[in-house]
Amino acid sequence: MRFKTFVFGTLFTFGLLLTVGISYGYERAIEAEAADTIEAPMVVADDDAASGGQFIWMEGDPATGGGGEGWAEYKLHISAPGTYALWGKVLAWDGNSDSFWVTWQPADPDENAQETQNTEFRWGVAQGNEWHWDRINHWLDGGTFEREWEIAEAGETTLRIAVREDACMLDVIYITDNLSEDEAEVNPRDPIPEDSLTPVEPQDKLATTWGKLKDI
Repeated sequence: MRFKTFVFGTLFTFGLLLTVGISYGYERAIEAEAADTIEAPMVVADDDAASGGQFIWMEGDPATGGGGEGWAEYKLHISAPGTYALWGKVLAWDGNSDSFWVTWQPADPDENAQETQNTEFRWGVAQGNEWHWDRINHWLDGGTFEREWEIAEAGETTLRIAVREDACMLDVIYITDNLSEDEAEVNPRDPIPEDSLTPVEPQDKLATTWGKLKDI
């Protein structure tokens, strides 16, 4: 987790310090497998090409499609209110392996998207058979639109990434208050040591390895 502060100028007037031109930035990257809870059939798997050598998914042949059970949940401390975007480092082979459900409370309601099938929380993952970045979106019936979350107060939040289709893979979650849709401008990244200042402790994880991943 990193905060960036830039001060462009200060002015002393009648004993008062006035600071102008200040901007703040927030960024944090988290290994997907470092969830507080991982509920089967979402599991941790190994891949040398993934950050940290692991990722999460519902194991299966992408041709089958249609998961619907299992999730990973992250207890995240947000230090300042604001508007945030999420990016995922993902791998999705085809149209049967390219979606998750995503809710982030308290900005989102306490709703089980796997039960309600509410497309507000459906993330249509960009396809590709190598790890790549994709901003989490609403995949609505009328189109796909990038999501933003209004976090009204600093404090604890709960992010849930839930299975929608087998074989959709998630390696890293990147949190930022840079709302640009341009990946080059946002520059999402893998975790660095600074991100562990507020650690997310892995618990209750199941591990699996699928040899085919080594050939991607």
